[in-house]
Amino acid sequence: MQFKLAFVSAALATLAVATPAPRGEPASSCSTAPVQCCESVEPASSTAVAPILASIGVVLQDLNVLVGLTCSPITVIGTSSSCSAQAVCCEDNSHGGLISIGCVPVTL
Repeated sequence: MQFKLAFVSAALATLAVATPAPRGEPASSCSTAPVQCCESVEPASSTAVAPILASIGVVLQDLNVLVGLTCSPITVIGTSSSCSAQAVCCEDNSHGGLISIGCVPVTL
């Protein structure tokens, strides 16, 4: 279990450095959950995401769905929001911040 956690952490750190940050829909269009700040966003079929999904028992029908890795809700202080990685709106944020499923990049 510790090896698996170390492997996942190393993989996520690598992705955080190697993945560009696309921007898309306005954050106000997110109606499914709070906007999330994810270290990276990859298709479910990617070599970084597929093993994580398998290890926690998540099976997706559409392997093109975007999955956010290492996500946390964006806190809004006054009128400013901050996310130094990728801001996304995701349909499923129920995996404790490890992953968020069905994500769409948003512009803050």
